[in-house]
Amino acid sequence: MCDSCLLGSVDTSLGKQAVCLCAGTGVQREGRRTLRTRRKSKAKPNGKKPAPEEKKLYLEPEYTQSRITDFEFKELVMLPREIDLNEWLASNTTTFFHHINLQYSTISEFCTGDSCQTMAVGNTQYYWYDERGKKTKCTAPQYVDFVMSSVQKLVTDEDVFPTKYGKEFPNSFESLVKKICRYLFHVLAHIYAAHFKETLALELHGHLNTLYTHFILFIREFNLVDSKEVTVMDDLTEVLCSGGGGAGGNGGSGGAQNHVKER
Repeated sequence: MCDSCLLGSVDTSLGKQAVCLCAGTGVQREGRRTLRTRRKSKAKPNGKKPAPEEKKLYLEPEYTQSRITDFEFKELVMLPREIDLNEWLASNTTTFFHHINLQYSTISEFCTGDSCQTMAVGNTQYYWYDERGKKTKCTAPQYVDFVMSSVQKLVTDEDVFPTKYGKEFPNSFESLVKKICRYLFHVLAHIYAAHFKETLALELHGHLNTLYTHFILFIREFNLVDSKEVTVMDDLTEVLCSGGGGAGGNGGSGGAQNHVKER
């Protein structure tokens, strides 16, 4: 642990654990004959050129290099010996929930129904599904509130996230953890896509990068979120989680199922 890192603690059946948190015209030649051909117009049917893609501020090297620690997160997320897999997933998932919730709270005043009328990341829009499976289109702050409220309810439920020694985890525990991690990823992605300027102004981009790196490597290690789900942030993930800078590659242990003993 380093002095500048974000610290969190979680009560589990193993006791209180601290976690360090510490991305016109062209010319063609055929023999000697010169043919003038028209290039396909990139203009829209109405004659207007498409708007240039907005530059992603969070991909600027001066910002992607900012971290609050150079800790090797690839090692940090690995399941320690003698530790039950479900206990490890519970401890880390709860900690990520608290830290992502805290990170969002720093910019929540800028995330309003007017500024963020949909929960979107680039061209991807997220909808909320209630317990009955009803699809609901909502603003970003509403979506985040649904996420945090539902996750809070789960992680404080002794029948789902038991903290007393000897109490078994439910059979559906891994699927619930996957659901939680998918929702938490949506929140992190929205912070980058819609509120990185505010995060930068608050000088919290180093914390955000560190948290994102740690979280992505954790969900990769245990295959907790489908790869198609996270492609919306592949450009950032490639920068933050590949190569050096305290990040690992595309590795991973092949999913939580490889850690689970058959019952």
